[in-house]
Amino acid sequence: MTPTEASGFRQTPNYAETRAYLERLVAASGGLLTLEVFGQTAQGRDLIAVRAAKPSTSPRPTVLAQAGIHSGEIDGKDAGLMLLRDIALRGKAGLLDKADLLFVPIFNADGHERTSAFNRPNQRGPENQGWRTTAQNLNLNRDYLKVDTPEMAAMLGLIRKYQPALYFDLHVTDGIDYQYDITFGFNGWGGRYAQSPAIGRWLDGALRPALTAALAKAGHIPGGLVFAANDRKPDDGLVDAYTPARFSNGWGDLARIPSVLVENHSLKPYRQRVLGTYVLLEAALKAVAADPAALRQAIAADRAARPASIPLRWKALDTPIYETEFLGVAHETYPSAASGGPEVRWLGKPIRQTQKVYGDAPETTTTLPVAWWVPATQPEVIARLRLQGSRSRRSRPHAR
Repeated sequence: MTPTEASGFRQTPNYAETRAYLERLVAASGGLLTLEVFGQTAQGRDLIAVRAAKPSTSPRPTVLAQAGIHSGEIDGKDAGLMLLRDIALRGKAGLLDKADLLFVPIFNADGHERTSAFNRPNQRGPENQGWRTTAQNLNLNRDYLKVDTPEMAAMLGLIRKYQPALYFDLHVTDGIDYQYDITFGFNGWGGRYAQSPAIGRWLDGALRPALTAALAKAGHIPGGLVFAANDRKPDDGLVDAYTPARFSNGWGDLARIPSVLVENHSLKPYRQRVLGTYVLLEAALKAVAADPAALRQAIAADRAARPASIPLRWKALDTPIYETEFLGVAHETYPSAASGGPEVRWLGKPIRQTQKVYGDAPETTTTLPVAWWVPATQPEVIARLRLQGSRSRRSRPHAR
């Protein structure tokens, strides 16, 4: 049993307990699992990843699943421990016949150890929750482009090394109440916003229905990412917006890596959230294995493309772009003595309602050059470009 299962899904193991469990599991796996250190945090903790793979003479697609970028939102870690255990010891090694799994249990390892029962008071379990930001007080899920943290530099190195065919960033929501227990999204949902259009079509046409069907079959209520236009006025509509590249799935869209943001619903029980994440990851391995050639072709098409222009800035539209049936929860507004203003009280009764959905449109677009010239006097820019895997060559100095 994993430590979380042993606690009845009340608690999540700390860093040392998590690593010790994984080391025991790797040792018992008969070579199916390997553990590697891929970097260190600001406080010196090792960043660890577990690779689940069978021997193969040909390359297979890798699914990279990352938990704990916000370490209070740790459902993914405990789901991943269970899935790795079942692959290694309980008859699910067949999931690795056509795909590999690379699992990072705790991305924000320093924040994970700043644990408290009160770090996320709007979240139902586990009893001990990590902190949102790193020891440097930086939010890793705003660091994908600027790479200010050693953790993100290490993650980009891991991604460059394994070139995942699919990348999951596992979270838990804040915000409003609703019936969905697990939601996920990407640029390209419904054909909107994708900077990598071929990848967007695969995510929307192949992965999305596979995950939705598997989750529904297991008794979960899956849906797209839920963002209210106004958290204090839940009936004012929802937002379906472009995700910029400071976030994992926005960055993946620009980097030509199929990337999915997963948001479990914080008000659902911890056991339900962990098991939902387990189902999602298992279904993702099956979806990638079902037609690896189609995914490989989508990635290759977007990496070979050279668009003439690109949007630099997006603006929110004042009019809705569509309407959707929404599985909400009944609510009322009341005058709050605590805040001094009107607040929402959720009543726990499921409702179905039609919600208007607001979107984005490009505001500023630029024509792309053939290449950029970066002066040697800006080594910090060059270093970040290299961390991002950008191709470059050094020009010869001009003769005088």
